Amino acid sequence: MTGPSTGDANDRRADRPADGPTDRPTDRRPPGTPGGRRDAGWVRTRLRAAPWAAALAALLAFVSVLLAAALPRALDRGADQALRSHLRTAGPGGTSLYARADVKTGPRTAAGLDSTLATLRARIATAAFSVAPDGPVHGTTGNKPRPLSNPGLPRPNEIPPTLQLLFLPEVTSHARLVAGRWPSGGSADGPVPVALSQSAADTYGVKVGTVLQAFPDVAGRLEAEIVGLYTADDPDDAYWTGLLCPTRACHPVGPGWSTSALVGPDALDRIGPWGTGAVDFWRIPVDTEVLRADRLPAVADEVAAYVAGPTASELARDAGRVDLRILSELPRLFKEAQARRQAAAPLAAIGPAGLAGVALVVFCLAAALTGARREAELRLLRARGGSRAGIVRRVLAENAVTVLPAALLAAWLPVALLPTPRLLPGVLAAAAVTLVALLALPVRAFVLVSPVRGPAPRRRLVAELLVLAATVAAVLQVRRRGVAPPGADLDPLLVAAPLLLALTGALLLARVLPVLVGALSRAARRRTGLIGFLGLARAARGAGERARPPVLPLIALLLAVTTGGFGATVLTSVESARLTVARADVGGDARVAAPPGAGLPKGFVEAAGALAGVRTSLGVWMDHEAFVFGTDRGPAQATVIVADPARYAELARALGRGRIDPAALSGGETGADAPVPALFGKEPAGQGPDGTHRLRLGNGEELRAKSVGVVKGSPLLSGDGAAIVVLPAGPATARMFKGAEPTHWFALGSVDQGRLEQLLKASAPDGTAERHLVRTSAGVASAFASDPLQASAERLFWSSLAGAAGFAVLAVLLTLARTGPDRAALLARLRTMGLRPRQGVALIVAESLPQALVAAVGGGVVAAGAVLLLGPSVNLSSLVGSGVPVGVRFTVEPVLTQALGLAALVTVAVLAEAALSGRRQITTELRAGDQR
Repeated sequence: MTGPSTGDANDRRADRPADGPTDRPTDRRPPGTPGGRRDAGWVRTRLRAAPWAAALAALLAFVSVLLAAALPRALDRGADQALRSHLRTAGPGGTSLYARADVKTGPRTAAGLDSTLATLRARIATAAFSVAPDGPVHGTTGNKPRPLSNPGLPRPNEIPPTLQLLFLPEVTSHARLVAGRWPSGGSADGPVPVALSQSAADTYGVKVGTVLQAFPDVAGRLEAEIVGLYTADDPDDAYWTGLLCPTRACHPVGPGWSTSALVGPDALDRIGPWGTGAVDFWRIPVDTEVLRADRLPAVADEVAAYVAGPTASELARDAGRVDLRILSELPRLFKEAQARRQAAAPLAAIGPAGLAGVALVVFCLAAALTGARREAELRLLRARGGSRAGIVRRVLAENAVTVLPAALLAAWLPVALLPTPRLLPGVLAAAAVTLVALLALPVRAFVLVSPVRGPAPRRRLVAELLVLAATVAAVLQVRRRGVAPPGADLDPLLVAAPLLLALTGALLLARVLPVLVGALSRAARRRTGLIGFLGLARAARGAGERARPPVLPLIALLLAVTTGGFGATVLTSVESARLTVARADVGGDARVAAPPGAGLPKGFVEAAGALAGVRTSLGVWMDHEAFVFGTDRGPAQATVIVADPARYAELARALGRGRIDPAALSGGETGADAPVPALFGKEPAGQGPDGTHRLRLGNGEELRAKSVGVVKGSPLLSGDGAAIVVLPAGPATARMFKGAEPTHWFALGSVDQGRLEQLLKASAPDGTAERHLVRTSAGVASAFASDPLQASAERLFWSSLAGAAGFAVLAVLLTLARTGPDRAALLARLRTMGLRPRQGVALIVAESLPQALVAAVGGGVVAAGAVLLLGPSVNLSSLVGSGVPVGVRFTVEPVLTQALGLAALVTVAVLAEAALSGRRQITTELRAGDQR
C-alpha cells in the first residue's frame, strides 16, 4: 500500500501515462490487462514517482505487523512465567505427587520399593508432564515419632523429645558421614542401629554409641543405638522435603524437639513397631519449569487422574499394592493458576483489541488518502480500456513490493527477540495484519474504478442502527450475567462491549458534530475576523465535495480514548480495592503486634506516633483469652480491646467497620469498684442485678463492665466481631493490665515500613524485635499486586494503549493530508487576497482542532458510560487477590487523564503539521497554479 506523496510535481508526472523510451511497454495491450513486463515497468515507475510514500507505507506495515506478532508472544511469555512463579512459591512439596502405601507386617526388602518406583516412572514417562531433574525420593517412615525417656535430653516445658525412624535408599548421595558408620546389621531383639544428623545430635546432647530409649508401651521396651552421625550436603535440598526434620532437630508442633534417624535396609521391619505402623512413600517431583499455560488444562486433567481417577487404579494394580494412593497439591495449584489467568485475560485483551481497531481505521484512512490522490490516474486507466481486475492486480503488485518485505521482517523479529514455544498465535496475527495492509489499497482502487452509485443515506442509517442494536445487546448481556463467570475462558463480551460503545459513540458524534461546529461557526461569524468563521465552517461541512466531516478519524479517536479510559479505570479500581482489603487486613495503615503474653517496648507507641506521615496513632491492649460472666449461657469467651475512644472511633471511621460514638465510652461512675462503660459485639443475654457483667482477663484480673451499646465488628479484627468487648483506656483498665505497655499499635497515614522496623529494633531489647509482627497496608497491597501474570497483563495493556494513541494521532494526520490539496488551494486564493502566513496556520488549526477535541471529549464520555454500564458486572476478586464485594467504580481521574492526554497529543500534532506544511502548501500551490 502506498501512502501520500510528498512531491506534487512527481505525482502529476506519475499520473500521466509514461512516454519515456525506457518506460514505454513493448506490447500494445490496453492498460490494466495482464502482462508481466508491463506490470513490472509500471510498478517501478510508481515507486520512483513517490519514494517517500512507499517508504511510509512500508514503515506503517512494519510497525503494525511487529505489534501484531509481538503482543501474542509477550502474552504467552507472561502467562508461562506467571504459572511457573506461582508453582515455585508452593515449593517442591506442593508440586510433587505423593504415593503412599501401608506397610504389612513381616520381612521386607528395599527391592519392593524400587519396583514400585520403576512402575511409577514408567507410567509418568508417557504423561503430559515430566519428572523434575532432582528426581524422585522414596523410602519408608513411621506413622508417629516416639518420645524418648533418656535422662539428660532437652525437655522444653517438660515435653520429652521425639524420634522418628526413616529409611532412605539414596541418602548417601545427599549426605556424608562425619562420625561412625551408616546403619546396618543389628540383632532382632537388640537396639535398632540408626544414624543421626550432627545438628540433631548436638541439640539432643548425644553421640555415637548412645542408646536412645523410648517410653515403654504395649510394644514393649524399644531402643535405638546411634552408630553414625551425618551432615546433609545441602539442608535446603528438595530431597529432604516432606520428611520429619532429618537434617536437624526442630519444633514441628509445640515447643518439644523432634528429629528423624536413618535405618539400614535390614531394619525395615523394625520401623513399624517403633512408629506405631509404617508407610512406604514415593515422592515424584513434577518439573514445573517446562509447564506451559496453554497446556495447563490438559496437564491438570492428567494429574487429577493420578490423584483420583483411572490412572490411580491402574498404578495400584500394576504395582501390586492395592492400598497405593496418590496425593498432591497440584490440582489445587493448577485451579488457582487457571483462575488467575482468567482474571487477567480481559485486561490483557482489551488493550490489543482497541489497538487493532484503531490500526484498522488507520489502514482504511491511508488507503482512502492514496486512492483520492490517484483517483484521476485509475479512472484514466479504466477509460483507456483497462479491466478492473487488471488495475487491481497492478495496485496489488505495487503494494506487495512495499508491504511484504517489511511484514516478513516485522514477523521475524519477535520470533528472534521473544522466544516462546507457541508460534501459531503470533504468525496468525501477523498474517492477518499483513493481509489488511496488502488489500486495503486494492479494495479502495476497485471501488474507485467501479461504476459510481448515487448517495444512499438509508444504507448508512441501517448500518448505524445495526451497530446500535449490537451494542445494546452486548451491554445488556454483560449486565445480565456478568463478565467472565468462574470456570470460563476469556469473555468476548468484555472486549467487544467497550469497543462497540466507542463505535456507536463515534457514529453518533459524526451526526452531531456538524451541528455543534456549525453553531460555533455562526457564533464566530458575528465576531470580527474571518479566520475563525472560515475554519469552523469548513470543519462543519467537511473538505472538498464531502457533505459531512469524515467518520473514520472519529472512530479512531473514540476507540483509543474509550479503551484507555475503561482499562485505566479497571486498574484504578483494582489498586483501590487492594488498598481497602489491605487496610482491613492490617487494621489501618500500620500495625505492630507484640509476642503473645508480652507488651510493646517502652516508649515505642509515642515514638511511632511521631514518625513522618502518621496521622493517627493508637496504642491498644488486647486480650483474646478473656471471659464474660453473668450471661444466661454461662461464661462466654471474648476478645477485650482497651483503647482511647476518640482515636479508636477515628480508626473505625476511616476503615468503615466497627464505628462507635466515643462519647458512649466516656464518663461513667467513679471509684475503684465502679463499673466501666463497655461496648459489646453482641448484647450478652442476662446481666447482674446492677446491670453489669463481670470480665476476667487471661492474667486473672477482673472488673465490672456496664453495657452502653452494641458495636458491629472492630476495625482491629477480621470477622463479624460478635465476641468482642471494647473498653476505654483509663485508670480502671490500666489496673487490669498492671501498668504494662500496650500489646498492639495501630496507625493511619503514610507509614514507611522500613523506618517502623528500624524504630522497633532501636526500642526493643536485643534479640526481641524479630518476635514482633510489623505490617503496613502498603506492604500487603504490594504483596497482592506481586502476581507476575497481572503485571504482564498491565504492561501489555499500557503498551497497547500507547500504540493506539500513536495510531489515533496518525489517523488525524492522514485526515489532514487527505484534505491538504483542497486546503492548499483555498490558502493560495486567500494569500493573493492578502492572507498572512500566520493567519494561514490559524486557519488550518481552526479547521482541524474542533473535530479532534470534540472526539477526545466524546471518548471520555463514552469511557465513563462504559464504566457505569459494564463496571458493576466485573468481578475484581481474582485481580485484587482477595474477595471484594463491588466491581469497577467510576472515577473521574483515569478517564479524564486519557481524554486530556490524547487531546493534548493530537493538538500538538495538528499544530506541528500546520506550522510545517501550511506555508509550504501555499508556496507550492502558487508556483504550480490552481488546477482545480
